[in-house]
Amino acid sequence: MTAVGVRPATEADGDALADLRREWTEEQAGGPIDDPGYEQRMADWLTRTAADSRTWVAVLGGKPIGLLHVALLERMPRPGHPPSRWGYVTSLYVRPPHRDGGVGRRLLDELLAYARDAGLRRVVLHPSDRAVPFYERAGFAPASALMMRGPVA
Repeated sequence: MTAVGVRPATEADGDALADLRREWTEEQAGGPIDDPGYEQRMADWLTRTAADSRTWVAVLGGKPIGLLHVALLERMPRPGHPPSRWGYVTSLYVRPPHRDGGVGRRLLDELLAYARDAGLRRVVLHPSDRAVPFYERAGFAPASALMMRGPVA
């Protein structure tokens, strides 16, 4: 049996990342989504955000089966305080046949190792209801100090 590998995504993974993100979206929507410009928007976004984010891909037999993307935020400096950076997990997805076998945890462990090495002060995310127990097992807890405002119009 081939082992699942987890590695940083490269430019060569762009199409696979777009496919994984599409699968996640269509799973949430309950069916296909017709969006002919999506792949180009995704490629442009990956290029534009590369300096301020990190992405890992889970691979089995040379084929991507999952991804984790984190956006990095450097906070404004404060007198008397060291520099502070946060990570915001914008996507963690594992294809359904590979769920509940540790792939998501392997991706999350890569992120958390990166967060420690990079000195991130916090890692935040907005989990689905299904994912809450998964993140709790990894040490995440509800954040009562953050606030949010919906669409700004």
